[in-house]
Amino acid sequence: MPYLNLRLCTSRSRDESVKIVSALTDLTAEVLKKKRELTAVCIEYVAPEQWYIGGIQLGPQPMSSFFLEIKITEGTNTKDDKAAYVSRVFAVIEEIVGPLAAASYIVIHEVQADSWGYQGQTQEFRYIKGKTL
Repeated sequence: MPYLNLRLCTSRSRDESVKIVSALTDLTAEVLKKKRELTAVCIEYVAPEQWYIGGIQLGPQPMSSFFLEIKITEGTNTKDDKAAYVSRVFAVIEEIVGPLAAASYIVIHEVQADSWGYQGQTQEFRYIKGKTL
């Protein structure tokens, strides 16, 4: 169960959205070993006139940008896993939307297992339950 929230500075495109969601879901399953069927992705589009980098409006620039936040359970991935994920996500989004500003960010939040869950049960509860079976 990860939750991904992507803010993307580019024009809306259903086709691009489908490609990005598919790519993010695939990478999250492959690189971070998260369950595909529990991966939730939300895409929010931000107009280029609303996005600034270094105080300069991105609108007139020939590039896009994004900010991805992903929440995963603390301690379930190594530094190498997370570094590979950040690298591959940047590359795949650039492949889909075109040139990206270097200041396009990916933030991996590690949430304690007792602080989040799904279907009314925390991740810690699921872990303990799995140990007692």
